Amino acid sequence: MAETSIIIIGAGLAGLSTGCYGQMNAYKTKIFELQNKPGGVCVSWKRNGYSFDYAAHNIFGVSTKPTGSLYNQVWQELGALKGTRAYVFDEFVQVEDTDGKVFTVYSDIDKLERHMKELSPADAKLIEGFTKTIRKLSGKDVLGSMSGGIGAKLKMLPLMGSLMKYSKINLKEYAQNFSDPFLKKAIPTIQYDIEEVPVIVPIVFISTLSVGDAGWPIGGSAAFSHNIEKRYIELGGEVHYNSKVTKIIVENDVAKGVQLEDGSEHFADLVISAADGYSTIFGMLNEKYINQFIRSYYQSYSKTQSFGLEIWYGVNRSFSDEPHAMVLFLEQPIKVEGEEKGRLDIEILNFDPTLSPQGKTVIKVNFESTYDYWKELSANQERYRAQKQEIADEVAERLEKRFPGFKKQIEAVDVATPVTVEHWTGGFRGFAQPWPPNEELAKEINKNGVSKTLPGLQNFYMVGQWAGGTYGISTVCLMGRDLIRELCKKDDKPFKVTIA
Repeated sequence: MAETSIIIIGAGLAGLSTGCYGQMNAYKTKIFELQNKPGGVCVSWKRNGYSFDYAAHNIFGVSTKPTGSLYNQVWQELGALKGTRAYVFDEFVQVEDTDGKVFTVYSDIDKLERHMKELSPADAKLIEGFTKTIRKLSGKDVLGSMSGGIGAKLKMLPLMGSLMKYSKINLKEYAQNFSDPFLKKAIPTIQYDIEEVPVIVPIVFISTLSVGDAGWPIGGSAAFSHNIEKRYIELGGEVHYNSKVTKIIVENDVAKGVQLEDGSEHFADLVISAADGYSTIFGMLNEKYINQFIRSYYQSYSKTQSFGLEIWYGVNRSFSDEPHAMVLFLEQPIKVEGEEKGRLDIEILNFDPTLSPQGKTVIKVNFESTYDYWKELSANQERYRAQKQEIADEVAERLEKRFPGFKKQIEAVDVATPVTVEHWTGGFRGFAQPWPPNEELAKEINKNGVSKTLPGLQNFYMVGQWAGGTYGISTVCLMGRDLIRELCKKDDKPFKVTIA
């Protein structure tokens, strides 16, 4: 029996993962990627000897020793951590107020509890409830249980009370329970600018950090992406770079292959798009296979997006004894995209020696951003570049106050906007994560994703952020794994995995 052939559009992590699991299960896969390297948004680039990393931060399952968590298992299977190691942070984030007060969200749960009680003895009972929940979840594969089968979900039953309690309240609301003014101000910022995220999210992060199964892979996004690409090629997969897919070839409502920008056509038994959902459905398929549910989802994008504007500095300074992540409240607000911002969300990447020369450091500052603002500016490239430089200079002025001498130590600068991301990935509105327009759609998306298949189109599947209504490096890799498992079931053969 001949192998089933699969064309995969996109060599981001969703596409590479799908390819790896396809090859493990005797499917003949081939990937076409518009860029000249793997990773999609999981990417970094060089500036004057510094590596500016777009995606990596706290990644789940990064322990180089098997931990039993689902994501750790996925990374072992994909070889994502081969030849590298993970750096596990001592803190989740540190929040600094203008009057010198500091709230450090330690990974050590006992230390975190003591620190919070020192800041606000009157809130001891509330703090104990918070840290008790972190302890309960510590060592438990919470994220894996959400993505796993019925057995994994049953293991979480004893924790459902805690999970539900902190899933129903967001950080901004939760902070109002504290009597201490500083904690009221600081707690909503610990997930940076996503104040409305449920409290359970940072709780899961801290609980996973506490057992060393979340952190930063040394080498960052580039090492992660190239390791999975290497695994895919070793498994016998083909990847073609600088090969932009412009059309999905369909005959009698059956996907047959793809047409590239150069006009060449390539055929396979199945087509899987791991590319941007909007460009796939509304571009490559010319909006032919769609329903109101999918249309509503893709039209429900938020005008702003978290982490949409990122500013990097390569700095001739070690920044020793500083936390890796910092929220810095400002005495004088900074104007970004016409709006005043009262703080800086900072990452200090001095723990990874591959990102900068010895004794030097990459600093990244994130802001919520508006695609339309930058798209309009980009019509005039001179104005666009000038605005990016102006923001970088303004941020550097604020950093100078916290780190005297900072401006003179800058050796490289770069700014990425939503338009930057749109340019290198083709992502709709610069990789804006869509939000369901109503609660009913949200429940449907949480249960079944969005567009893993399309109505009326056979032999076609989708994986990735948009298709799953999900977010993050880990989740899209798991989507690729799950899709191949579904195909194996459909083809009546066992799903097989191997360890790299």
